[in-house]
Amino acid sequence: MDPGSSRRPSHLALALLFGVNFLNYIDRYVIAAVAVLIQRDFGLGDTQMGLVGSMFMVAYMAASPFTGVMGDRWPRFWLVGGGVLVWSLATVLSGLAGSYHHLLLARSVIGIGEAGFGVVSPTLISDLFSREKRGRMLAFFYVAIPVGSALGFLLGGFVGAHHGWRAAFFLAGAPGLLLGLLAFAFKDPPRGAGDGVSAAHEQRFDGRSSRQLLSNRSFIHTTLGMAAMTFALGGMAYWVPTFLARQRHLPLDEANALFGGMTVVSGLLGTFLGGWLGDGLLKRTDKAYLLVSGWGMILAVPFVCVGFTATDRWVYVPALFVAEVLVFLNTGPANAVIVSVVLPEIRATAIALSIFTFHLLGDVPSPILIGRVSDWTGDLGQALLLTSAAIAVSGIFYLRGARSVGEDTRRVLDTVRRRERDAQGNPDAA
Repeated sequence: MDPGSSRRPSHLALALLFGVNFLNYIDRYVIAAVAVLIQRDFGLGDTQMGLVGSMFMVAYMAASPFTGVMGDRWPRFWLVGGGVLVWSLATVLSGLAGSYHHLLLARSVIGIGEAGFGVVSPTLISDLFSREKRGRMLAFFYVAIPVGSALGFLLGGFVGAHHGWRAAFFLAGAPGLLLGLLAFAFKDPPRGAGDGVSAAHEQRFDGRSSRQLLSNRSFIHTTLGMAAMTFALGGMAYWVPTFLARQRHLPLDEANALFGGMTVVSGLLGTFLGGWLGDGLLKRTDKAYLLVSGWGMILAVPFVCVGFTATDRWVYVPALFVAEVLVFLNTGPANAVIVSVVLPEIRATAIALSIFTFHLLGDVPSPILIGRVSDWTGDLGQALLLTSAAIAVSGIFYLRGARSVGEDTRRVLDTVRRRERDAQGNPDAA
């Protein structure tokens, strides 16, 4: 599975991880498509419905530190397989929920299962492919976010409208059971293989190295940028279909189809463009990944504001589309920074800390906060303007991180190369 020895196993593993991530986001966002139907059946307000989304993220966030430490110690494909099986079963059980509290519990279990996959998958990709390809490979992996999210909206909207919200959960959860079992057949690459570490010289988890994360400026700024971005995307993904149905008076299935289609096209375009720009500009400047991410966010702000205030469909739809393209530029580059500025043996821990932080500050509070503001003001569109402020903050953090990312990346590469030289000169040390 070494990236330099065989391309086929690496690309097969990437295909599996893409497929799992695709199902991940179908499961995660199908609930947004049927939120109106669930509210009607259980008699829920916007705040209560927002709590369903927040509870999923609380569980995901709380489980991430544990799965991160496990990912730096255990076979990572085991965590992928186990996580998929847990969340897929819990998605099916969401369709059997007999009450609001049963639904809260099922969505929480989904969060726990997804934490096992979400933490380790970027570390696997960083070990399967070289640093020069990392941005594009991660961009391909994260294309599953808009595609899976969009299919979640489309699937949920269509099945929910014709067969009820419970059937949407059954259909979304079942395929993951097969992919979960398939993941156990894959073998982990050596930690650090993408940075030139051989299997014989692979480093193991070091608690002292993990503590250095707190002084890693580019890691901190990138994580905070992702937190603000996640606040915005999480709030939009959860509430925009309801906004279009309630305040722009579109039928629910049309609202889901419109937002889902817009998200998949903008997500594909933005994610691939961001990965291509990041890897291309990396040849000129080591700040490339965070410059692409930061300026994409800054440029998106006015389009978000227009998207939630304009009432003409020919104005708000293009505005939201352009905003999403610009926001999705950060997907591959920002995640490439997270895995590039930390040592290979603590990457899962670093991603876990990053996930914990950006969900704690991001899409844990945003659905319920936007729902609360909507209940207070009676205007969901005004509440969704909170996302424009979050996007601006995200851009500022990314641009601040660009100042130190080159230094932090070089420090990691120098450490890895020094270890490899030392191990080759003293075989007993390995």
